[in-house]
Amino acid sequence: MVVTTNIFGDILSDVASYLVGGLGLAPSANIGDHYALFEPVHGSAPDIAGKNIANPIAALRSAAMLLAYCGDDQGSGSIETAIQEVLARGVRTRDLGGTAGTREFGGAVIRALSQN
Repeated sequence: MVVTTNIFGDILSDVASYLVGGLGLAPSANIGDHYALFEPVHGSAPDIAGKNIANPIAALRSAAMLLAYCGDDQGSGSIETAIQEVLARGVRTRDLGGTAGTREFGGAVIRALSQN
C-alpha cells in the first residue's frame, strides 16, 4: 500500500501501468468504508473521446473489478477470460501494435462473452 497525495498517486499509477503494457490496460479502484469507485487508471481521456482509438481494456477490467467487489466473481472472471481470448486471437488496439479500434475490440469482447 502506498499513501500519498493525489498528484503523486497519479504519477505512481501511471508509471506502474507501463510495467503491464500501458495506461490502456490498467484498471483502478478507490475503496472506502462504504463506497467504491472503479475506473481506468487513465481516467476519462477526453482528448481521444469519440475517435475510436482508445483501448477499452482498462475500462472493461474496471467493470470486472466492480463485479468482483459486488460478489459476482463469475461475471468478473468471464470478462477477464473474454479479454484474454480476444488478445490471444491477435485482436489489438493501436497502443498494443494492432489496428482494431475501440468499437472493434469491444465488439470482439462482447462476442467472446456471448460464446462462453
